[in-house]
Amino acid sequence: MRRIQRKEPKDIVLGPAYLAILVLFFRFFALTTLVAQEGQALPFNDYKIGTRDLLEIRVFELPELNQTVRVSEDGSVSLSLIGKVDVAGLTAQELEKRLASILDQKYTKASHVTVFIKEYQKVAVFGAVSKPGNYELVGPTTLLQVISQAGGLTPDTMGELYVFRQGKDGQKGKIAINLRDLIKGDQNLNIDLQPNDVVNIPVDQLVTVYVYGEVKTPGAIQFKQSQKITLLQAIAQAGGPTEWAKESRIMIKRKPAGSGKEMKIFVNLKDVIAGKRADIMLEEGDVIIVP
Repeated sequence: MRRIQRKEPKDIVLGPAYLAILVLFFRFFALTTLVAQEGQALPFNDYKIGTRDLLEIRVFELPELNQTVRVSEDGSVSLSLIGKVDVAGLTAQELEKRLASILDQKYTKASHVTVFIKEYQKVAVFGAVSKPGNYELVGPTTLLQVISQAGGLTPDTMGELYVFRQGKDGQKGKIAINLRDLIKGDQNLNIDLQPNDVVNIPVDQLVTVYVYGEVKTPGAIQFKQSQKITLLQAIAQAGGPTEWAKESRIMIKRKPAGSGKEMKIFVNLKDVIAGKRADIMLEEGDVIIVP
């Protein structure tokens, strides 16, 4: 796993104001990108043909060779009268020259070949974006560009995103990107995407815990996953202990994911307040009982 980030606290909490700035940034970025695309041609010349691309091939001197073919998983296409040709990794112009050279040797001299890429390789974007889905890599495409194509971030995004990428050894790797630093303009984080990358922008889910017993306002407490909450904070949000609370015998009921068995954690709240014991980070579904 390769992690790209600057030195920041591990758990990042993005407040509502900062999230609003993120959303506005990506909406503006998306608008300016769209205007740029409509106003001028995109730089296709450097695009490398890859698997699953759809190619339209035309030969002026031999119309019977005109055809539309999809690049196979091994990076080749099968053409009538020519046979199998390796095309992956070539630009459209390089493929035109290769086909013209083959035709010169077999059929006709000075062939005029044109290659048009009708469908491009794609990346997947899902999570906290306005329009999750698959997006074509038309020329070099950066992380910010594909997020803008996906409509920008939604307000419920967390502090990081992840790019899942298959390496040359066939193993999937994960690149973690700090959103705060990306928006600040760290170009080392605005990486170029590769075919079949998967961009996951986690949604900041709501987490619920329950506080019952001798507290002033018992019931459910909700908070965002990125913010986290401790036992002391949860009891404080429940109004604090009543005068009858037995603070030395507080119990947390928890069902660890996948185990199905309930565990009980007993805590002396006075020790936590005094700093004699570390506060406990709560998890989804925890039930705190103040006897």
